[in-house]
Amino acid sequence: MRKLLTTVFALAVMSGAAYADTIKVGVIGPFSGPFALQGKNFKAGIDAFFAINGNKVGDNQIEVVYRDVPTADPAKSKAFAQELIVKEGVQYLAGFYFTPDAMAAAPLLQQGNVPMVVMNAATSAIVSASPNVVRTSFTTWQTATPIAKVAKEAGASKMITLVSDYGPGIDAENAFKTAFEKEGGKVVESIRMPLNTNDFAPLMQRVKDSGAEALFTFLPSGPPTLAFVKAYNDNGLKTAGIKFYATGDLTQESDLPALADAGVGLQTSFHYAVSHDSPENKAFVAAAEKAIGNPAELSFPAVGAFDGMYVISKMVEATKGKQDAATAVAAVKGLAWTSPRGPVVIDAESRHITQNIYLREVAKDASGKYYNKEIRTFEKQGDPGLAAAKK
Repeated sequence: MRKLLTTVFALAVMSGAAYADTIKVGVIGPFSGPFALQGKNFKAGIDAFFAINGNKVGDNQIEVVYRDVPTADPAKSKAFAQELIVKEGVQYLAGFYFTPDAMAAAPLLQQGNVPMVVMNAATSAIVSASPNVVRTSFTTWQTATPIAKVAKEAGASKMITLVSDYGPGIDAENAFKTAFEKEGGKVVESIRMPLNTNDFAPLMQRVKDSGAEALFTFLPSGPPTLAFVKAYNDNGLKTAGIKFYATGDLTQESDLPALADAGVGLQTSFHYAVSHDSPENKAFVAAAEKAIGNPAELSFPAVGAFDGMYVISKMVEATKGKQDAATAVAAVKGLAWTSPRGPVVIDAESRHITQNIYLREVAKDASGKYYNKEIRTFEKQGDPGLAAAKK
C-alpha cells in the first residue's frame, strides 16, 4: 500500500503543472458548521489579496480550491489534503483553522512536494512537523506570553488558568504560567476544559473558590467564547473584582456586538485588531469588508489568509511557477514586509512569523460600535514555545 501511495504521489508531482499557466492553492478550513465564520474570514482575506494585488504572479494565474472541515477532524483534513495534492494537482496547501487538522496533513507535504502555509492553527509544534510548513498566523505562546506581564504589573500575584484541552490551549496555559511565574507571580490552579464545553458556571465557582485574584483563559474563537464571557459576568466574578485576562481569541471583532457592554474593559493580547491604524490596514479592511459582505463579521483569520497569499505569491515568483516545495520555502525564509497588522518577518530558522503583539481593551466609540482598542505594543515577538521546546 505504501509503495502504491508513493507511486501515486510521484505521478501527481510529475504530471503537476511544472510551468503551468494556472497554479492551484488548496485551502482547508471550516466553511460550514459552528466555526463557519472563521472559514468565511479565510475566504475574505484571500479575496482581499486578489482585489488589491490581482490573481496573477508573472504569467501564472492563481486558482484557489476550497475544502470544508467544519470542526477539528484530523482524518478528514488528511483525506482532503491527499485529494487536493493527488487529484486536484494543487501546488500549495493553506488554511487550517485547527491545529489537529494541520498536524494530520503535514506528513503528506514532502512526498507531495507541496508547501503548507498555516493561516490560523496556533500550536508551536506545527512548524516542526515538516520542513515545508510556513506560518502566517500566530501561536498561543506568542500571544499569551505578554499578557502575563500585564497582569502582574496590574497587581495580580495569584492567578488561575482555564483553557480548552487541546494543543493551543495547553500551549496557552504553559506560556502564561511560565511568563507569570518569571514575573514573580503564582498560578494557584490550572483547569483544562473539554473542547466541547458550553456550561461554564461550575468552572466559575472553582475560580471563586481558588483564591485567585484574576483568571487567564484561552478558548478557540467561536460560540463557546461568548458563553464563557457571559458566565464570567453572570456568576459574579466581575463584580467580585476577579480580573479577566485572555488572548484575543476571546474578543474577536465579530463577537463584540453580542458581548455588548459586558465586554467593555476586557483586556486581551493579540497580533491583530481590525482597528489597527495604518495605511496598509485601511486598504486591507476596505477590501476585506467588501469581500465578506457584512463588515461586522470581519475578524483576525482574514489577515492570516491575506498574508498567507502574499507568502504564496512570493513562492510562485521564486519558483517561476514550477512545483518545487524546497525552493518555494527557502525563498520566503527571512521574508519581511509590512502587513495590515504591522511589520512582520518569516523567521529564517523556524519558518514562524515574528510580529508585534498588542495589548487591546474592548471599548465603545461615539457611534456605539464596540472595538478592540490597541493600548500597548510588544514589538518583534517571536515564538517562545519553540524556544521552550528546545530546552
